[in-house]
Amino acid sequence: MNVTDAFRLDAEEQAKVNKFVHDFNNKLNPGRKPQQNLGKDDFLKLLITQLSYQDPTAPMEDKEFIAQMAQFSTLEQMTSMAADFAKLSAMITETGASSALGRGVELTDGERVVQGTIKAVTRGEIPQVLVNGAYYNWDQVTKVFEE
Repeated sequence: MNVTDAFRLDAEEQAKVNKFVHDFNNKLNPGRKPQQNLGKDDFLKLLITQLSYQDPTAPMEDKEFIAQMAQFSTLEQMTSMAADFAKLSAMITETGASSALGRGVELTDGERVVQGTIKAVTRGEIPQVLVNGAYYNWDQVTKVFEE
C-alpha cells in the first residue's frame, strides 16, 4: 500500500464518519437547520463545555478566561445594540409616516401610480397610510408634497 492508497482510505473513512454524524444529528434534532453564525448562547455553551472538560492539572489561564468573558460581554452588547438600532429605525420610519399626515403623496402599487392625501397613519414596524380609502405600506410612498 502506498501513500496515495492510505490517503484514499482515510478520505473514505472520513466520509463515512461525516455521514454517520450527520445522520445521528438528524435523529436527535429532526428538522433543525445548521447555522453558520454563533450567537451568545452558543458562545456561553462553548465556554461552559471548555471549563467542564479542562485538565485539572493545567487549568485555563486567568488571561484566557478574562479574554473569553470580555468577548462574551462584547457579543452581548453588540446584540443589544442591534436590537436597539432596529427599534430606532422603526421609530424613525413611523415618525416619517406620521409627519406626512394631511399631505399629498404619490405612491406605487404594483404597476400603477396612486396620488392622494394621507388621511390616517397606522403605527408599527411597517406603518401604513390611508390614501383614497385604501391602506398602503409607507415604503410604497415615493413622493410627499404640500397640497
